[in-house]
Amino acid sequence: MSQTPELPVQRSVPTSADVARLAGVSRATVSYVLNNTASVRISEATRLRVRTAAEQLGYVPHAAARSLRAGHTRTVLLPTAHLPLGELSRPFSDEFQWALRRLDYTVVQYGSLGLEGDEAARAWAELRPVAVVCLGDAEPTARGVEVLKRSGARAVVTLGPRAVAGAHALLMDQRRVGGCAVGHLIRRGRRAVGVVVPEEAALRPFAEPRLEGARAAAEGTRTRVVPLPMAYQEESAAGLAARWRSLALDAVYAYDDEYAMLLMRALQDEGVDIPGETAVIGAGDLLLGRLLRPRLSTVGIDMVSGRRLAELVDRVVREPGTRPERHELMAAGAVHRESS
Repeated sequence: MSQTPELPVQRSVPTSADVARLAGVSRATVSYVLNNTASVRISEATRLRVRTAAEQLGYVPHAAARSLRAGHTRTVLLPTAHLPLGELSRPFSDEFQWALRRLDYTVVQYGSLGLEGDEAARAWAELRPVAVVCLGDAEPTARGVEVLKRSGARAVVTLGPRAVAGAHALLMDQRRVGGCAVGHLIRRGRRAVGVVVPEEAALRPFAEPRLEGARAAAEGTRTRVVPLPMAYQEESAAGLAARWRSLALDAVYAYDDEYAMLLMRALQDEGVDIPGETAVIGAGDLLLGRLLRPRLSTVGIDMVSGRRLAELVDRVVREPGTRPERHELMAAGAVHRESS
């Protein structure tokens, strides 16, 4: 005779009332403690009792209920994006998310691959975030900003080379990077400079201003600037290196350190002497560039701290009527090493 398998016992979901009873406090006190309400003074002993009771019961505050009481969520949405700064962007992103968490926001990273423009904004708006921070190439249109605001987003912030109407803009003037790199090469006596332009579409908003800055630095100096399309692939770098001597260039600014390292190895494989025959400079000042032989010259890039960006988001959330602001974030300076 077969036995009917026993169904698992369904445990009831713990509530704030359960936490209040176990801690010997009111439900309001539980709410104040677990929501980090700063305007109500509660002793550390009481806070510890409430947190201990919540942990014992496995109680977690209901985000949707808290949002209904507050009139908005505490969710900051970060669409996934490509930042043009390699390893430099990771500490910035980590600090930004850590600072938001300290300010009692929930950070949600949204996979936006394949979503563009207004379609992306509508997808983000479905989660009803209180703020959307677009880093790098994932940015809304002006219409998308309106969609987000109508869905309850109090702050829409973009970080990149250009501003978007209606959003707070943290501008990174990429022309400074290209200008610093080529200016350094000119001061080193180079007069025929190649500028690597990545073929990857996601980098175009950053690569084009860097090329523009490179050309501006060469104006009035009798220096020839030649754009060099190249993909971030060994085959692409090898193909460019194979025809290098036919280009008659004595220097190259290779967009960033990663492209510079890729191209420099390909040039060395072709027997091109660096820096004797060709000087090389990248951008981003990655540690690996300092370990190469010759050591890679680069453009050091200073960005605003992640903490400052988090504080801006918090201020705009608390003051949603603030007019869109624009802040310059980036400074750049050439770092001379052996490759140039």
